[in-house]
Amino acid sequence: MNALEALRERRSVRSFLERPIDKSALETIIDCARFAPTANNSQPWEFVVVTDPATRAKIADITDYGKFIRRSPACVALFCRNTKYYLEDGSAATQNILLAAWALGIGSCWVAGDKKPYAETIRQMLKVPEGYKLVSLIALGYFQGKPSISKRPLNDVLHWEEFGRRE
Repeated sequence: MNALEALRERRSVRSFLERPIDKSALETIIDCARFAPTANNSQPWEFVVVTDPATRAKIADITDYGKFIRRSPACVALFCRNTKYYLEDGSAATQNILLAAWALGIGSCWVAGDKKPYAETIRQMLKVPEGYKLVSLIALGYFQGKPSISKRPLNDVLHWEEFGRRE
């Protein structure tokens, strides 16, 4: 799958098959994440891959919108050092995870971490040192059938030179 296909076809997946993800696929996904753009090449990220069902269940239970993490074969907790642009850097790495997973036929869904009341609990649960912020939780798993969702048409979101100008 080429990059443009992955960008256009990727969808959030919240329902997963009971099929484990090979360690090599998880490593490939994280390898792609580390190539995300980052301010001043600071690379503030750390990735904790959680495959243990009990730990995933605990994470799912304390999130507000991530209950499906319990049923995913893997969850990536993405942390960044508390740098000036940690959120932007971590978000770029998160997007790379979503796209790399899709290119490998693995579904994913991004669950917010930054500024959430559960962020500190998850940091401690996963034994991440102080000074790191939870940016995102990403559920990963194989899905059955291609999920669909409608997107706003290009001509509804594209403006030329100033807002509202369509040509």
